[in-house]
Amino acid sequence: MINIFEVNETNKMISDDNLDVRTITMGISLLDCIDADLDTVNKKVYDKITSCAKNLVSVGKEIEKEYNIPIVNKRISVTPIALIGGAAAKKPSDFVTLAKTMDRAAKEVGVNLIGGYSALVSKGMTKADEMLIRSIPEALTSTERVCSSVNLASTKTGINMDGVRLMGEILKELSEASADRDSVDCMKLVVFCNAPDDNPFMAGAFHGVTEADVVINVGVSGPGVVKRALEDVRGENFEVLCETIKKTAFKVTRVGQLVAREASRKLGYPFGIVDLSLAPTPAVGDSVADILCEIGLEYAGAPGTTAALAMLNDQVKKGGVMASSYVGGLSGAFIPVSEDQGMINAAQAGAITLEKLEAMTCVCSVGLDMVAIPGDTSASTISGIIADEMALGMVNQKTTACRLIPVAGKGVGETVEFGGLFGYAPIMPVNKFSCEDFIKREGRIPAPIHSFKN
Repeated sequence: MINIFEVNETNKMISDDNLDVRTITMGISLLDCIDADLDTVNKKVYDKITSCAKNLVSVGKEIEKEYNIPIVNKRISVTPIALIGGAAAKKPSDFVTLAKTMDRAAKEVGVNLIGGYSALVSKGMTKADEMLIRSIPEALTSTERVCSSVNLASTKTGINMDGVRLMGEILKELSEASADRDSVDCMKLVVFCNAPDDNPFMAGAFHGVTEADVVINVGVSGPGVVKRALEDVRGENFEVLCETIKKTAFKVTRVGQLVAREASRKLGYPFGIVDLSLAPTPAVGDSVADILCEIGLEYAGAPGTTAALAMLNDQVKKGGVMASSYVGGLSGAFIPVSEDQGMINAAQAGAITLEKLEAMTCVCSVGLDMVAIPGDTSASTISGIIADEMALGMVNQKTTACRLIPVAGKGVGETVEFGGLFGYAPIMPVNKFSCEDFIKREGRIPAPIHSFKN
């Protein structure tokens, strides 16, 4: 049970330390919408989403008011659309109609974003998978709320290098298609290794095929709460440091558990998971990078950063799993550049580079997240960066991802504004040496030897 002491403590974290519930995400299965006729699929998809999620936003607001807990976003994730549209779609533009249907449905129920315009191609691509991927630039530039993800690799299957090569080309195309808006639509696309089926955070959320028909997943945040707690133990040893992070993560996760339980009860759908990721915002005091500085680094990116982040991530997980029996999704520390003022400062100071972010991926939740790179970066170089990130996830048996933004017409030293929660980012330099001959090879990189555990 959650007692009055915890409620009072939570109120203080909300008022003083930027604690919020980042999202209530309703996962909806669309498997029963599959049909050979495209118009029928679109109708079924629209009806299923609007029927299931009709009360999502109002219930979220009701919980906010009842418990005085800010819930920043209400979102939807659906079954990967490559699976849903495969029987009806004959060309990429057919899939775009499904993206527009998702967008209309999301607008109708009032959610911020809808995820699941996705394909799972870690071992190979069906014709439907390839058509959906090729439709992504048009789909994302012609919709407002739709988010897209592609799973390119896994520890069990290896890395689909044909998919990696294609995604480099698609990201370049998407960058140019939204060039008039600083390539902003790229932030709605993420590529994964070992993508989780129950992630409530965008752009990577989709509703896995093993999930129930409708579930409620909650994503909590709270970098500011952890930072504030660590201020009280400055100079203490690592044991005290770890215990403080763990206890704080426990409290933050309890907030998510409360919201998830109430949302599940009020909406009448089962509770799925709480994702206890430390998800920063551009707000001052709500930064994962600032936590690393509080631990003892001059800037995120200084020597010791990877060790400090590993400790932070581990203690967050340990505290969270004691607070809820159903912790899932990504659950750790996000290090998006544009969404974290401390990371922005570190990038501008030259303390953090693309290569250091890649190293930090080994111990955090996602990886190269919301990283702006020069618009003239070649498709093969983008694919090479993606391949490196996929390899880290595959070998380390963890989720890794890339959300790269090649900003058309801009270069190193310039910045790009995304607005709102997405913040702004300095454009980071990319290694100039070519990997084109590597990327143009066909096939896949096989799974590592330690993947054979059957």
